Amino acid sequence: MLVVEVEKKLGGFTLNAPFVSEGGCTVLFGPSGAGKTSIINMIAGLMKPDRGRIVLDDTVLFDKNAGIDLAVWRRRIGYVFQEGRLFPHLSIRHNLDYGRWMGGHPADPAAFAQAVALLDIGHLLDRRPGKLSGGERQRVAVGRALLMKPRLLLLDEPLASLDSGRKDDILPYLVRLRDEAKVPMIYVSHDPNEVRRIASRVMRVEGGQVTATGGAELVN
Repeated sequence: MLVVEVEKKLGGFTLNAPFVSEGGCTVLFGPSGAGKTSIINMIAGLMKPDRGRIVLDDTVLFDKNAGIDLAVWRRRIGYVFQEGRLFPHLSIRHNLDYGRWMGGHPADPAAFAQAVALLDIGHLLDRRPGKLSGGERQRVAVGRALLMKPRLLLLDEPLASLDSGRKDDILPYLVRLRDEAKVPMIYVSHDPNEVRRIASRVMRVEGGQVTATGGAELVN
């Protein structure tokens, strides 16, 4: 379970969006500039809250009053950015293995094969990122994050740079990830159709505040 209770001054407003995620795919839904990415950056440790606390299962990631601010690499959180951020000089096989190395894990051929099969990227392993479509690059980015063996997976509008056809191609893989990998996901989006397909629970974020929580009906 993830518990987030933080505040952060951001430009013209103060972000104060407490919520609890109990697994599955929790979507932070709302307009651009609402603070959604800032929330997951604080969970990941890429941005420091002004006050509050963040707890993942039995681990306190951040607690202002207690002086706790766990380093990014110690949080065991996978992060998938909008543009994938693959290493252009490495093959897809080595891009994937970088996730395992970053997580500090020994080689695990079974886990590697499972991630490759889940995301259907076996035919891409010997290519370079420059030879892949946008949707293929995002599937590889998800696989790299998954091979870190994270306790939590953060996805910051991972389909935002794709056209509607590419989105339709990759969404089934993200649904499989939600249902089969059993890794809790926090998913940022402002696309209603995307949210309806992926969300286990929706948190509507507007102006730095959680204005509603519930199911996919919140995107209507």
